[in-house]
Formats: sequence, C-alpha cells, structure tokens
Amino acid sequence: MVTIRLPEEMEAQLQALTQIENSTKTEIIKNALAGYLDKHLQEKSAYELGKDLFGRFSSGDGDRSVTYKQRIKKLLHEKHTH
Repeated sequence: MVTIRLPEEMEAQLQALTQIENSTKTEIIKNALAGYLDKHLQEKSAYELGKDLFGRFSSGDGDRSVTYKQRIKKLLHEKHTH
C-alpha cells in the first residue's frame, strides 16, 4: 500500500476528474502510474541508443584500447628523438 499527499489544487482536480470519468481516485492514479511506468521502463539506455554507432568509424585495430600506452610512448619517443 502506498499513501501520497497531493497539493490541494491537484486533489480538487482529481476529485473533479473522478466525477467526469465516473471512476475512483485509485483507478485514475493507477492508470496514470501505469502509463508513466510503461513510458519510462521502455526507454532505451544510452548504450542501446548508440550501439549501432559504436565502432562505426573503426580503425580496424581491435586492440587500441589495450595498447594505447605503448602507442603513446612510441609517439612521444618519435617526437623527441628528432
């Protein structure tokens, strides 16, 4: 069971809606919450939104994230030995 406190104006609007809809406060709140949960639970994560873009402009070098320190050292060495 959940108890909520509503501002007076919202409580009055809810009461008016119960009469218009011929429904109860509980039914209206349940329906509103169900819609909210459906919307937010179906939202995709950042990964899901971008997964088709990841690696799209790939270098073809599959271990770049593993060997980055070696590559940086090599670049620095090349830059400072000339």
